[in-house]
This record gives sequence, structure tokens and C-alpha cells, in this order.
Amino acid sequence: MTDNKEKTGVEDRRDFLKKAALSVAAAGTAAVASKTASADDALEVTGSGYRETDHVKAFYKSARF
Repeated sequence: MTDNKEKTGVEDRRDFLKKAALSVAAAGTAAVASKTASADDALEVTGSGYRETDHVKAFYKSARF
């Protein structure tokens, strides 16, 4: 009879951990889904952007691009 009680305790802990993992996954999915970007959002460009300077051209020449 002792084995039966121990088995129930282990099963209860396993069920709890399974449910806890599922709830964390569901919360993460909900957080990601609520922060999706739309195509209407404008990107703010900062900095000067890409420049093809002399050292970049030298690299392209050595890499044969």
C-alpha cells in the first residue's frame, strides 16, 4: 500500500510540472503574438548607412565579389 501512495505523489508532481510548462509556453506565445509588427510601421533610419569606401572596395576585390 505504501507504493500506491508514493506513485500518486510522483504522478501529481509530474502533472503539475507539465501544466506549469504549458502555461509558461502559452504566456510566451501570447506575448510574442501581441507584439507583431505591421507593414504600416515606418522604420526610423539612423546613421549614415552603408558606404562603399576604399577599404570595402579593396575587400571586394580580394574576395572577388
